[in-house]
Amino acid sequence: MDKMTVKEAAPYIGSSEYKLREMVRGNEVPHYRIGNKIMFRKTTLDDWITQQESKSLSR
Repeated sequence: MDKMTVKEAAPYIGSSEYKLREMVRGNEVPHYRIGNKIMFRKTTLDDWITQQESKSLSR
C-alpha cells in the first residue's frame, strides 16, 4: 500500500499523530489532501526521511 493516512504515517516515521499534523500545518513534511483528509505516499516519505538524514549528517 503506497497511500497512508495520518494514523498510518505517524508510526511509520516515528512520530505521534499530533506532531505529524503540526508538521503538515507547517509544510514540513510532504503530503496531499483529498478533501479534508491528509494523505501521504510511502515512497515520498521514504525520500523525505533520507533527505532529513542527509541534513543531519551535513551539520
